[in-house]
Amino acid sequence: MLESILKQDLRLFLHINAQWHNAVLDVVLPFVREPYVWAPLYLFLALFVTINYGWRGFFWIVFFLLVFGLADQSSLYIKEAFGRLRPCRDPIVSHYARVLVVYCPMSGSFTSNHAANHFALATFCFLTLKSALGRYALLFFLWAAVIGYAQIYVGVHYPLDVLGGAVLGGLIGLLSGSFFQRRIRLEPEQTS
Repeated sequence: MLESILKQDLRLFLHINAQWHNAVLDVVLPFVREPYVWAPLYLFLALFVTINYGWRGFFWIVFFLLVFGLADQSSLYIKEAFGRLRPCRDPIVSHYARVLVVYCPMSGSFTSNHAANHFALATFCFLTLKSALGRYALLFFLWAAVIGYAQIYVGVHYPLDVLGGAVLGGLIGLLSGSFFQRRIRLEPEQTS
């Protein structure tokens, strides 16, 4: 059964990476997954919560950083345990893969750190900011999904790596966001 799942994973990877591509996505998706593109969003969120929620915003930033660190380190631990080769490092698959990034990381493939990190932050942000942002808070998940898809598109992860990272990140974001909402919760500062 595992062999069948891995074959389907490879088949989907080859569709996304080698068949479902176009010139626009070839330029945009490698760019979207880079930290200098998404860091301004997270900096804006830090300013937003600090300005609107005072000291509670400070605790939100601390939790945000902890969520990121926990997701990142958990994913690295899982990578070591599984030791799955990235498609761009696999001697057989790499001949068929289009690698659209400057380098192929040496770390393992399962789970995707990008997916784990961004889905953890998306879930945390959704849970803690949905009262302020309403339905627009769902855009955090779209952002995380685009970054996860980009990882497959550029040739550095298989779809199961991204799915595993999304599940891991979602669980971390759910637990931390729920804890934050029970213990701290963002509420506007009272002005006299």
